[in-house]
Amino acid sequence: MAGKMQFCFQRYEKKYMLTPDQLARMLAGMEEHMKSDDFGRYTICNLYYDTDDFRLIRASLAKPVYKEKLRLRSYGVPKSEDQVFVELKKKFNGVVYKRRAVMRAGEAAVQLSRGETFARGDQIDREIAWFLQSCPVSPKVFIAYDRTAFAGVEDPELRITFDTNLRWRDRELDLRAGDWGEPILPPDQILMEVKIPGTTPVWLAHLLSRIGAFPTSFSKYGTCYTKKILAPSLAGRTGEEARVCA
Repeated sequence: MAGKMQFCFQRYEKKYMLTPDQLARMLAGMEEHMKSDDFGRYTICNLYYDTDDFRLIRASLAKPVYKEKLRLRSYGVPKSEDQVFVELKKKFNGVVYKRRAVMRAGEAAVQLSRGETFARGDQIDREIAWFLQSCPVSPKVFIAYDRTAFAGVEDPELRITFDTNLRWRDRELDLRAGDWGEPILPPDQILMEVKIPGTTPVWLAHLLSRIGAFPTSFSKYGTCYTKKILAPSLAGRTGEEARVCA
């Protein structure tokens, strides 16, 4: 799968939360303009890295002009010799920049925990190494979901993805441990992401308006942190205690 994948991205990403009815209308409306990508439907597994006080996700939720995060990603549950992707994702002024480096699953956790420079030493590796050296992180949350992906017929850079069965866990934080976890969203909510290099095509803007789909601010990791990690830890605290801890 890695052979056909990009290792550098620069694009706008918009998220929408759809109902099953909106999903059906969306799929019908984009049929002439989009086609299933090379991989169709697949499962994505992620390990999100953060500091012990969750500095990265707390900063991200504050909606700064610039933010970044580090994750380890696989397509399906990998074995030790399978390839996984170390991803450094940055967002500045609404534009998403993503850098990827390929590693073996059995090696990735060890090197990330040590903050080691990757063997190739190219620009992407140096960026990831610098991040690890300046920010002591460890795996905090596992998130998986089942994705159906489409690419534009006229513009292959246009991608629309639909994520279902979002699940998470904060134990057994190893991609090789399986894609199980507790639900993040109700089963009737579908997360759609529109990824474009520039402006939204006219046909897509009309379709989104017609089905009543509007952009939403949603972070998978952010939702896990606020609702599954932070909220339980604040239960029973006084208002002032909760404010200080948050």
